[in-house]
This record gives sequence, C-alpha cells and structure tokens, in this order.
Amino acid sequence: MLTIGLTGGIGSGKSRVADFFQAWGAAVVDTDVIAHQLTAPGGQAIEPIRQAFGHEFIAPDGAMDRERMRTRVFQDAQARRRLEEIVHPLIFAVTKAQTLAAKGCYLVVVVPLLVESGRWRDRVDRICVVDCDTATQVRRVQQRSGLSVATIERIMAAQASRQQRLALADDIVLNDGDTTLPLLEQRARAVHQAWCALSG
Repeated sequence: MLTIGLTGGIGSGKSRVADFFQAWGAAVVDTDVIAHQLTAPGGQAIEPIRQAFGHEFIAPDGAMDRERMRTRVFQDAQARRRLEEIVHPLIFAVTKAQTLAAKGCYLVVVVPLLVESGRWRDRVDRICVVDCDTATQVRRVQQRSGLSVATIERIMAAQASRQQRLALADDIVLNDGDTTLPLLEQRARAVHQAWCALSG
C-alpha cells in the first residue's frame, strides 16, 4: 500500500487535512493520537513515566501531567531524552501494529516530528507537508489551546524549521492565514487524486 508520511508544524492544520484523506478512503494512523493514548489514564507509558520522573508528573486522574511535563522537558534536554526513550518505542510498536492492520486506498501516517526524528524517510513512500507561515501557527495555537506566545515559540523552536520541512517534502498542502476551508479541501483533494493514481 502506498504510504504517506504527513507532517507539519504545530498549528499547521495537519489533523484537519488527515481527516479529509480519511473521509476520501485513506487509512490514517496518527502518532499524536497514539501518544495521547499511551499517556492517558491506564496507558502503557504511565508506569515507566512515574518511575522515571516521580508521582508529581502523574495527574490526579492517572494521566501524565502534560503541563508539568512540557515545562520540565523544555527546560531540561536530558529529561526530554528520557521521556522520548520511554514513549517513542511504544509509539512505534503501536504504529507498526496499526499500519499492518490498515485498509484503505493508501495509508497516511501522521507524524508531527517526522523531520526531527530522522527515522521516517525510509519507512514511507512520500512525505507530505501541511505548510503555513509562523505567525499563522502562533495565532492558531493560541486560539486552540490558550498557551502564551512565549510557550508556543519555545515549542516551535524545538521543532524543525519551515525550511527544513519543505526541503524534505514530496507533496505540499498550503494552509496559510488566507486559506479558507473550501480552498484547503481543494488543495488536499488534488494531492489525494495524485496519490490514488500512484497507488492505482
């Protein structure tokens, strides 16, 4: 099955674009959703995180305390590596199982940190970047999550740059500040039709 790695910076709109592809018959495996499941109450990553970081990083409901962990890993590169060593192998195992079971006209694997990880180029046939300018990213993330501009800029600084993502892209879906939902759908559909032709 033709396999697409879908990526984009925070606030680029990659989830919305993935939803379009799924509605048009693609199989979608979202590593961000998997990561949330692993760190939810009862998730496979919770006990290793508790052992590595302490009880204070587990919220009262039993999920990972995302806010506390975000603050910690942005201040401490070693802590970030430790968290990645716990979570990344689990994400990869679940992703692999889901991709093997996937059925659709092609497969989309949504990987927010595809460029940064360096692991995905040889695991996918094509890389598709959902692209937008940085000012639009900041505005969208603020509207969605209420994070401060400083926090959003720290997250963006830890991610690949727009130029680095575009340099790896086989396909680009532009979703900048001027993009309406119908226009985004039109751009996504053009890419979808090209992939259907390739996988046909």
